[in-house]
Amino acid sequence: MNSNPAGSGPYAPPRQPPPATTERSKIATALLLVSTVLVGLMAGLFFAFDVSVMPGLAEGDDRTYVTAMQSFNEMIDGNGLFGMAFVIALLASAASAVVEYRKGRRGVAIWVGAAALAYFVVLMITFSVNIPLNNELADAGDAAKLTDFAIVEKFKSTWVSTNIIRTLLCTVALTALARALILYGRATR
Repeated sequence: MNSNPAGSGPYAPPRQPPPATTERSKIATALLLVSTVLVGLMAGLFFAFDVSVMPGLAEGDDRTYVTAMQSFNEMIDGNGLFGMAFVIALLASAASAVVEYRKGRRGVAIWVGAAALAYFVVLMITFSVNIPLNNELADAGDAAKLTDFAIVEKFKSTWVSTNIIRTLLCTVALTALARALILYGRATR
């Protein structure tokens, strides 16, 4: 005689995921929209640096390059709105993936999760490469007093390359979020 209650133990049928729900929750909608908008803003910022700011600065002299980059970095570092958007993009994406998974919308959750992962890599690149380079440039001091501009070549080659990678990853994340929005719309009709 089996002492296990019905439906448990080694002979129990496999647990089925909850059925996909068609209910449209305000939290799920808000998280997905916030994720998409913020990742889009970050992709746009990185793209603007790739196609205009950095090529434009490369046309000038090294002193101007250092002065401008120090100024840009100060503005970004001192801007609480930027910092919040930069981090909330990841938090909202991750939270959205969890909410969608729990609602049984696995397809949406997978796309949002992929976006969160791509954006997480952007943050890791930023914190491990771009910010340390920004700090090195800031530590160089007043560009008007600099005599050794070797840091500029290192900055140009590494910072610009990693920014292109950040742009591509943000674009991947944004594309995944766009796909998630389409699937979310279909699932909640």
